[in-house]
Amino acid sequence: QVQLVESGGGSVQAGGSLRLSCAASGYSYNRYCMGWFRQAPGKEREKVATINMNGLTSYADSAKGRFTISKDNAKNTLWLQMNSLKPEDTAMYYCAADPLGWVCRNPPDIPYWGQGTQVTVSS
Repeated sequence: QVQLVESGGGSVQAGGSLRLSCAASGYSYNRYCMGWFRQAPGKEREKVATINMNGLTSYADSAKGRFTISKDNAKNTLWLQMNSLKPEDTAMYYCAADPLGWVCRNPPDIPYWGQGTQVTVSS
């Protein structure tokens, strides 16, 4: 059974940093595409950053240059380092696992999700 548990969210001021973690278990971690997605109130869930089974990363335009996604296959852990945070980054952040492996699909097509961790950035 796939389990994803996020941690590391919190409240910070604009310009601050946070590091999100996602502990994964119950599947062949290194064969999945892993990603961070976020959802603000009243908005659709959107991609932040993904890393496929080969380590290829992809970022939303809003995250480029500020966020870094990384993973440790030996520890079954995914991270998202977020720097220079802005109020518009405020959202619930979710870790996701896509068995397709070579790419993370759009949220409706990804079967495995964590419970989310809240990030709040104040101005």
